[in-house]
Amino acid sequence: MENKITTLFRDKKQNVLNVYVTAGYPDLNSTVDVVLTLEQAGVDIVELGMPYSDPLADGETIQNSSQIALKNGMHLDLLFKQIKEIRTTSKIPLVLMGYYNQMIQYGIDHFLTTCQSHNIDALIIPDLPVEIYEKKHREQFEKYGISMCFLITPETSNDRIAKMDQMTNGFIYVVSQSSITGKTADISKKQVTYFKKIKNHDFKNRTLIGFGIHDHKSFKKACQYANGAIIGSAFIKALGKNETDISTTIQNFVYNIKNL
Repeated sequence: MENKITTLFRDKKQNVLNVYVTAGYPDLNSTVDVVLTLEQAGVDIVELGMPYSDPLADGETIQNSSQIALKNGMHLDLLFKQIKEIRTTSKIPLVLMGYYNQMIQYGIDHFLTTCQSHNIDALIIPDLPVEIYEKKHREQFEKYGISMCFLITPETSNDRIAKMDQMTNGFIYVVSQSSITGKTADISKKQVTYFKKIKNHDFKNRTLIGFGIHDHKSFKKACQYANGAIIGSAFIKALGKNETDISTTIQNFVYNIKNL
């Protein structure tokens, strides 16, 4: 079976919208409805965060959502059960985002086989070094058909970018700034210079820009320099406010990002 991310990027070259949501937030059983509504609203990829007590890259908003999800009772077995329900009707590419220790505690082979059986398309594991992945896990990932998406930052050297591109078979996650998630300032000239450098790099993979993408303006700007963008904290904030019913909140959020 062809990976759904591969199919997506073959059919859609630009303006790809990836939305991150913490599994089990705002309520323990929200995950299924949130993912299905995002798909109905026209999102291209859903990135499901596996709640974790000691995150590396997450800002205050996503950290808080993880704490709430954990207090709600979210754990990996329940998340996979929810994903199984999602997959009864949904064909949207699903990416799990989490941390290396979660994979180790679950058992890496068991984790990957479960991802395969639940039709997870890719993983984002920010604290899994590319060298460890290549040496210890690449064969496992490829065996089970799970794509790996590495993150690059403004500080990543050209040699390391090339290495990560070689090891990636989903998309390159372009971190827009040297910070954690959740910053909402306008995209700076310095960032644009970085984006231009990335756009001119000869990647074999598609690129999605994340961190600080929070509205139509920043989404549109990011899409000028990459194949699309990732929105996380802004969506979590919208879910937290939930000024109407959750379905309307999601539909309005996606509509405003795309500015249809």
